[in-house]
Amino acid sequence: MAGGPVSAPLDELTSWNADWKGLRVGVLGLAATGFSVADTLTELGADVLVVSETATQEYERLVPVIGAKLHLGPLRDVPDELVAFAPDVVVASPGFPPSHPVVRWVRESGIALWGDIELAWRVRDKVTRADGAPAEWVLVTGTNGKTTTTRLAATMMVEGGLRAAPCGNIGVPVLDAVRDPAGFDVLVVELSSHQLWYLGLNDDAGSPSPHASVCLNVADDHLEWHGSAEAYRDAKAVVYRHTKVACVYNKSDEATMRMVEDADVVDGARAIGFDLGTPGPSDLGVVDGILADRAFLDDRRTSALELSTVAELAEHGLAAGHIVQNILAAAALARSLDVPPPAIRSAAAGFELDPHRIQIVATSNGVTWIDDSKATNPHAAGSSLAAHPGAIWVVGGLLKGVDISALVADRGAASRAAIVIGTERRPVVEAFARHAPQVPVYEVDHAETDDVMARAVALAADAAREGDVVLLAPAAASFDQFRSYGERGDRFAAAVRAHITEADG
Repeated sequence: MAGGPVSAPLDELTSWNADWKGLRVGVLGLAATGFSVADTLTELGADVLVVSETATQEYERLVPVIGAKLHLGPLRDVPDELVAFAPDVVVASPGFPPSHPVVRWVRESGIALWGDIELAWRVRDKVTRADGAPAEWVLVTGTNGKTTTTRLAATMMVEGGLRAAPCGNIGVPVLDAVRDPAGFDVLVVELSSHQLWYLGLNDDAGSPSPHASVCLNVADDHLEWHGSAEAYRDAKAVVYRHTKVACVYNKSDEATMRMVEDADVVDGARAIGFDLGTPGPSDLGVVDGILADRAFLDDRRTSALELSTVAELAEHGLAAGHIVQNILAAAALARSLDVPPPAIRSAAAGFELDPHRIQIVATSNGVTWIDDSKATNPHAAGSSLAAHPGAIWVVGGLLKGVDISALVADRGAASRAAIVIGTERRPVVEAFARHAPQVPVYEVDHAETDDVMARAVALAADAAREGDVVLLAPAAASFDQFRSYGERGDRFAAAVRAHITEADG
């Protein structure tokens, strides 16, 4: 299936200045990532065919403008146009799972298959630093906390005087950051398990060798995409491959420690642990309310560096256990690049969490309403419930093949009540019946109401008493009833405010 001769073999295409002209590339998907891939490759002189089921009007208009071809339509089968194109390599957007018919065809045909991260690593020298080297990469993944940690790490690095940019799964394609003419000292790259799966296909010149890397935690998620929990964990482990300086792991999550132990890293790379306990040498942790670094100092066996305090973080709403862990992980990444402790402290003090991440919507009549719509899996929701035990829990959505029973047994049993939303309510209701029968459970049947959140808020308000917390932490994706977790959170907040206004009226 491979096409005719190109100007350079794939293993020689490891620089922006390599000869990419004539390379035939199929690009799967035309959202932000897919367009960044097509735009990059056409700028390099490659022959590009974009294949996608859908596209915005803007991207559909721009594809021919940049010099690429476009096939739009259903992808239940491999398009004849792609077969006839005979690509030398296919670059897939991370939304395409291993089971997708086009992905299966590419692999079975022996065509090289990359993700956008591999392409970005190959061309990372388009813009270089003052010393002529490309930006260092720092990689961040985990089931929960990726975006917060990525933003924190980049903020700490900037506070420390580095030109750093967060990119990747956080919303800015890595290829856009690589091509930014301003240039950076460091790219802090958030990676999803989907992107890491594609990276794991090839261990060659296109494999990143990051300065530092972290897997924050691992719990079952995206099982419908990967096919199994083991495959999901294997994908996450790719983040540590070829790390040069610091493999940061969660001491309270044994899976991340095993990942580091099994990783093929550059000689001299160190394992750096973090958790909420007292840190040992080469760790970051918490001692008597002080966030301490015992990893990045010469006398780490007998002393530590103070980075911040839990009390100081509490003043800024950052004292929840899982957020403190994110701060420690980000600090480890920044410290690996010699960012001084005062910059770590200053950056943490000025940091604001993303919208829909344990965000207080309102407090009225002694009831606090919290939006953590970004808790799209049980691990994230468990962290929220741990921070707010006894909350009235608004839970449910699209479960993505994950069993919620363990979360209900471990954390949900302490809930004052559960308000169950979503199209997959039955597994949630059954989990409460089996593991927490003492908790009152109320269902919101979307077939009986046009406004799911208004009904959920009304039920929660009826159950709430002075001093209670109502917590939206769905432990599920939002796409069954909302366009995104952001819309889900916005509609929750709007319903809360409408309820308060009516109650006070």
